[in-house]
Formats: sequence, structure tokens, C-alpha cells
Amino acid sequence: MLDAIARKGSFAAAAEELHRVPSAITYTVQKLEQDLGVTLFDRSGHRARLTAAGEELLKEGRHLLRAAVDLECRVQRAAKGWETELRIAYDDLISLERLATLIAEFYEQGSGTRLRLGAEVLGGCWDALLSGRADLAVGAPSDPPLEAGYTVRPMGEIAWVFAVSPAHPLASLGRPVSSADISASRAVLVADSSRNLPPRSSGLAPGPDSLTVSTLRAKLEAQIAGLGVGFVPAHVAATALADGRLLALEVEEPKSKTRVHFAWRPRDAGKALKWWVAKLEDEKVRERLLGIG
Repeated sequence: MLDAIARKGSFAAAAEELHRVPSAITYTVQKLEQDLGVTLFDRSGHRARLTAAGEELLKEGRHLLRAAVDLECRVQRAAKGWETELRIAYDDLISLERLATLIAEFYEQGSGTRLRLGAEVLGGCWDALLSGRADLAVGAPSDPPLEAGYTVRPMGEIAWVFAVSPAHPLASLGRPVSSADISASRAVLVADSSRNLPPRSSGLAPGPDSLTVSTLRAKLEAQIAGLGVGFVPAHVAATALADGRLLALEVEEPKSKTRVHFAWRPRDAGKALKWWVAKLEDEKVRERLLGIG
């Protein structure tokens, strides 16, 4: 009612918009002013103008109106099977840029389900799913933990390259890089984001001289800067390899491809989760997300 009066400029115009008689509007405003002990409208001019107290009440009241409408919509969506919120843990192997295309497609459904994304590293996706921090895990690498209660589907395999800066001493070695060569060099490692599960390694054990970072992109930049060496996903390193910022070296013991998965708890599946699972079951979608298609 206050919103209508403020927009229309008069009690009569607000009454018409709200399909009420002007006397009812006047009485309600007077009762509200009496209950609050403040004057909400300056009625001295031709237009009803909000006082400072009225402005504050209207500003906060509009927040309440929006919250009430949002609550009503969430309740209606829940009744139709759409989750209020869907929590997605995605591994750092998958760039948010590629995931954004799928997110945009989901928003086109008009479900109103809020998405909460969390980037994880190594065992972090499994940890998020098992601990209840996520409803869906996308790109979870290697074998899942033994705990039951969730469904796992394969996404594909990630190929790795051993990459160094052109200025790094190993770049001019002139022969395949041995395990001893790698051990003697500073390794750039990514820390496992798991909170409860035992941490996993990325293939190189921390040596006497290692640099640990929190994301795969930070690892890539550190190796481009010549701060250390390590295995990097081929699709992540592709641009830096193409423009010469990194060199891919032959190694005596190459890193095997890593299997990645998507997983979810089927008992918690609402329409939003089912939509995502159906999309991820499409091979072309999976390849696009993994940068191999």
C-alpha cells in the first residue's frame, strides 16, 4: 500500500490501483502511523510525500515484499519438484568457462533453482559429495571412495603432459627426463581440497623443494614463470604449449591418463538434479566440458 501511494502520489490513485476505496487507504495509513508513533506521509501539498521515516519504512518494506514473492515462488517450485538450490562441486580440471555454457542452458529452463558452485581439487569433489556439501560432483578424478549411497558415471579420460618453461634447465636437457631429474627439480603441486577424506596427490610427491598452489590455473602460471615443473592436463596446457610459453618434454615415466566421473545421490534427485544428470549423460556435453571435443 505504501509503495502504491509513493508511486502514484495520492491516496486516491493508490486506492484505484489496489481496488480499494480511498477511505480504507486513509484509515490504514493513519492506523499504521498511530501504531508506529511516526508520521509516514506529508499531506500538506497536492501530492502525498513520504517523510524520512516513511522513506525508511518503504525501502525496507520493499525488501520484505520481494522476499515474500521469492518465498512464494520457492514454495511453488518445491511443490512441482524443483529444488530451491542445487549444489554442484566441479573439479578444477573443468574450466568455469566451459561449464558456463551448460549453466546458461539450465537457466533457460526458468526453474528458479539457485545454483551454488564449488571448485574442488583432486579428491575434493568426492569429499564434497560424501560430506553433503554437494548434490552433484562433476569431473571427479580417479576412483571414487568405497562409501556407498551415490551413483557414479564415467565422463572420460584426461591426458597429461610434462611441461616446463623454455628457460628452465630441463628444457635443454637433450634427452628424456628421468625420475631423478624430476626429483632434483622444484615440483609445482596442487593441494587437495578435501576436508575429510585422506588427501590425494597429483602424481609428484612433495620433495625437498616444492611449490604448492591451490588451483590448477595457478600451477600452470607458476610453471610458465619457470618456478617449477610438473604434469599438466594436455587441454589446460594447450594454449601455452602452442604459443611457446611452455614446452612439453618426453619423460621416461609418463603419467597415465586420469579417468574422471560425475556422481550424485539418487535419493535426493529433484528435477534440477535430473536435468543435469541427463545433460551429463550426453557424450558430446562431456567431451566439451573436458576440452576433448
